[in-house]
Amino acid sequence: MTEPRGDRPHVPGYGIPTTLDGTLPWSWARERLEAAIVYWLATTGADGAPHIIPIWGAWVGDRWYVEARPTRWQRNLRENPRMAIHIEIGDQVVIVEGTATEHVAPGPPLRDEILAGYAKYKAAKGYEASADHWTHGGLWELRPLKAFAWSVFPDDMTRFRFDPA
Repeated sequence: MTEPRGDRPHVPGYGIPTTLDGTLPWSWARERLEAAIVYWLATTGADGAPHIIPIWGAWVGDRWYVEARPTRWQRNLRENPRMAIHIEIGDQVVIVEGTATEHVAPGPPLRDEILAGYAKYKAAKGYEASADHWTHGGLWELRPLKAFAWSVFPDDMTRFRFDPA
């Protein structure tokens, strides 16, 4: 996967600079996505009602993976595969928007990479992910289309655009 292109979003009235000076590199956003413990997941049902929840996940290979038993957000994604996540790290903001795909029993090396991404929860929360949970689905991948990041708003606000794959 190629690095996303960074630029500035156009948001009138917020004082976002128009030059690329001071924008954040994608590596800054990736580090925070990989380290995050809590992500806020946003989905929308067929009726247009938003649904937002805090959830655990793993950022692996510039994709986000999330697992769960049958839930409202999974039903939403089956009806409308668009989703967004936001990391919960105070003033260090990373928001990723994209589309979701459900996986059933992924094999190596993807399975092993996802499990390695979830390893952060063993020390932090006493949880160890298991590929056995994914034999009938319930593992979702976020394929990013765009992302936004900043630590000093609006000075370093950066938009990242991903090439569709």
